[in-house]
Amino acid sequence: MRPGQGPRSIGSCPVSPGASSPLGATVSSGGVNFSVFSKRASLVELLLFDGGDAHRPAQIIPLDRARHRTYHYWHAFVPEIGAGQHYGFRAHGPFEPGRGLRFDPEKLLLDPYGLAVSVPARYSRAAAREPGDNTAVAMKSVVADLGRYDWEGDRPLRRPYSQTVIYELHVRGFTRHPSSGVSPARAGTYAGLVEKIPYLKDLGVTAVELLPVFQFDPQDAPSGKLNYWGYSPVSLFAPHRGYSSRQDPLGPLDEFRDMVKAFHRAGLEVFLDVVFNHSAEGGADGPTFCFRGLENGVYYTLEQDRSRYANYSGTGNTLNANHTVVRRLICDSLRHWVEHMHVDGFRFDLASILARDESGHPIPQPPIIWDIESDPVLAGTKLIAEAWDAAGLYQVGSFVGDSWQEWNGRFRDDVRRFVKGGRGTVTQVAARLLGSPDLYGHEEREPEQSINFVTCHDGFTLEDLVSYDHKHNLDNGEENRDGTDDNSSWNCGAEGPTDDAAILALRSRQVRNLLTLLLVAVGTPMLTMGDEVRRTQRGNNNPYCQDSAISWFDWSLLERHRDLHRFVQALIAFRTAQGVVADREPLSLNQLLSRSRIDWHGIELGRPDWGESSHSLAFTVKGPGRRFRLHGMLNAYWEPLRFALPPAGEGQSGPWRRWIDTSLPSPADIVAWEAAPEIADGSYTVEARTVALLVAISGGGT
Repeated sequence: MRPGQGPRSIGSCPVSPGASSPLGATVSSGGVNFSVFSKRASLVELLLFDGGDAHRPAQIIPLDRARHRTYHYWHAFVPEIGAGQHYGFRAHGPFEPGRGLRFDPEKLLLDPYGLAVSVPARYSRAAAREPGDNTAVAMKSVVADLGRYDWEGDRPLRRPYSQTVIYELHVRGFTRHPSSGVSPARAGTYAGLVEKIPYLKDLGVTAVELLPVFQFDPQDAPSGKLNYWGYSPVSLFAPHRGYSSRQDPLGPLDEFRDMVKAFHRAGLEVFLDVVFNHSAEGGADGPTFCFRGLENGVYYTLEQDRSRYANYSGTGNTLNANHTVVRRLICDSLRHWVEHMHVDGFRFDLASILARDESGHPIPQPPIIWDIESDPVLAGTKLIAEAWDAAGLYQVGSFVGDSWQEWNGRFRDDVRRFVKGGRGTVTQVAARLLGSPDLYGHEEREPEQSINFVTCHDGFTLEDLVSYDHKHNLDNGEENRDGTDDNSSWNCGAEGPTDDAAILALRSRQVRNLLTLLLVAVGTPMLTMGDEVRRTQRGNNNPYCQDSAISWFDWSLLERHRDLHRFVQALIAFRTAQGVVADREPLSLNQLLSRSRIDWHGIELGRPDWGESSHSLAFTVKGPGRRFRLHGMLNAYWEPLRFALPPAGEGQSGPWRRWIDTSLPSPADIVAWEAAPEIADGSYTVEARTVALLVAISGGGT
């Protein structure tokens, strides 16, 4: 059907002009108001469907310029419909790529503000890219009434960063494996996560960071593969339908909110990994889902040749984040997830793209960054930046904003290189342990500004980091070209699986070394799903298209590596109960360091070796108001080293006790402080490639 065809009314009531605000589909007692932005369209049509699998629209409502357009907003009020109504738009206008215009009235478009998305059984990404009408196989938006959900008094938790330990996980991958024990109908879903809350509580983490849950295009992957990670959004407001166990049109909304409510009741925060840097529409030959077909030159950053897309994301396009319309879209999306979905925080994928202007140039005070930071609805919400992009803009330590935390890529790289035995790493690892004052000290911020991690979804798992020298990504279908070649990994003597007992013991020690440095360092620690039980991806460092056992959490590993799980539990318990930053008074990083007594040593007291060929370091820390002294000895050398110990007695401190020694078999590798054996000698031998931590407790107890 084309403009002017089909009925102009629903039931017995005529369609009225409606209003330009609010954007999206808004339910009222008499019907639904629709509003969408398109500056250069000559005509916009609103299409209503009887269901997600409907091949044809039940109604087509042309929105004429005189009655249904205010400024650049097209709107209509449709009576006698409500929540659950499927809909979409068509936008007419010139198809002139050289001018940045890509209108295609044969393509069904999602509502940029749609709160739910329906995916037909015959959905086709190709049909959204190729010429012709794709209505029968296109995703559709679904009207939702957010006020109908009962939150039962739930609110975001607002846990301080100083009490936060983050656990990054994939919604589907966490419970999809047959070994998960989750009921089959809920495996791989938001409801499945709820069943695993006791595990997360027992581990001791305080927040989950979910890989993208915005509705994404699962077909945005190489032929024969599915997009597993979800960094391919088509909607910034709708929870991904594939993660819901419910089949009703609005089931994902309620199931997601049920999940958040259950996490909050357990004292766990929920962060979302959000993608505001690109969309699933890809480059010039990509599909038309939404933004491209409504106002291509507004939503995307284009090259001087307007037919080409700037690609700072490495995925084909870049959202024009500092355009006023896109800024509003991003902020409205964040407010939606906080106000209506009750999430506690966000990790911004490739956040440095938000610091680029409409020409792609970095700007010193990006409006969108300050819009987000200063929004009163978002006040108190945790904001975490991945402070780089895919085009070389690297802002770790310099990301704009007063309240943003940063993924500290330098922590990952420097700790990996030190533990591996790299040259010239001692100075760097010392800075990382202290919260990276070389990166953040100038800002006079809280010590937890640095989000410390040694692994994340992107790259090797912890097990693979000590088991592979090279990536093994052939299963991705890209001839091993994808994924980084710079992993700072070491296989400990054999590539991949081995039966060599010495290599297996060394790998076990290296895993504990990395985890120990992560969880005792100043900053906010982040663990990756399954690292606590040595989950492997078989050497694949880019499994974005692996919805398979390569990526899923194999729960049989929990029993196989119960010793490591216990080790991580004990480290987190130290982190959250005693704390590296344990003082009640909030301190900036500079204040913390200036008020603490930190003595650096080598194998001899007071004589640290900061040289290029050094592989060892020791330190003694006594912080303000703390009830213990900590003495750490790091030996990344390939032979044992004997370290001199400082006197343990200071005031009422007791003798040195061995808390952690990663060379020892479980359960001696980490022990409760009150049961830790005393060190009677004035020195301590640290085995090759080992981390040892001693503690002296004031008053003799904790």
